[in-house]
Amino acid sequence: MANVMLAFGPWFVRIADVGPVAAAFWRITLAVPFLAMLALAGGARPMRLPRGLVALLVIAGIGFAGDLGSWHLGIVRTTLANATLFGNCAILVYPLYGFLVARAWPTRGQAFALALAAAGAALLLGRSYQLDPRNLAGDLLCILAGLLYTIYIALMARIRETMASLPALALASMASVLPLFIYAAVLGEAIMPHAWTPLIGLALVSQVIGQGLMIFAIGQLSPLVVGIALLLQPIVAGTVGWIAYGERLHGADWIGVGLVAAALVLVRRGEVAPRALEAQEELA
Repeated sequence: MANVMLAFGPWFVRIADVGPVAAAFWRITLAVPFLAMLALAGGARPMRLPRGLVALLVIAGIGFAGDLGSWHLGIVRTTLANATLFGNCAILVYPLYGFLVARAWPTRGQAFALALAAAGAALLLGRSYQLDPRNLAGDLLCILAGLLYTIYIALMARIRETMASLPALALASMASVLPLFIYAAVLGEAIMPHAWTPLIGLALVSQVIGQGLMIFAIGQLSPLVVGIALLLQPIVAGTVGWIAYGERLHGADWIGVGLVAAALVLVRRGEVAPRALEAQEELA
């Protein structure tokens, strides 16, 4: 669900009547009150946080601001498929973080699942976007966004070890507001919109629901599962592109979708089976 909601982000950015970074600013600014209310409704209360946790939240917020700013700039400089695929290069980078930094080495089944995901991604890349010199700047901005998003996810995973998902997302989002405003102002973008609907949709669908579910998920699942699940975003974005812009999926695209789905099933089976066995052993 997180990836389905997040996949609509590029479309909202395209139809907004403000600059791309300004759209990112409003995405966060409009979402923060909703996130704060949801966090309070869930039982969170204002309290003094350890300095180390505050530092992580601030760095995560700044990193997310850099991710959104770069990605939104790339969205209007390249194709919708390029932006979604390159912006989600965390698909493979985040699992590598889990393997190399967290020393969560893959089993044979997980490695096979990751290989399937990589093959599916290659097919989707080959059929869903066309490299063009005019799109180079946008492509590079989206790749930068994907790397920054990987850092953000890794930081939020650490924060989620000691904090619930909604308070963590609300505080990290607050830390993103000022950097995004400065970013948009320095670029000289139009900040005040005439039509609020796309920005409200961007805030509620992408930030409150999409990011809210994503931050919850990364506290429950392994880096491999989260990374492979990110491949759902290009698939959904391709569907949006088909409906809104007449872009159609062809044979190789559907094969790529099938490989990604198979990878997700294999990873989930690999995680659920050991847990079920542990539960049976405890009952015995």
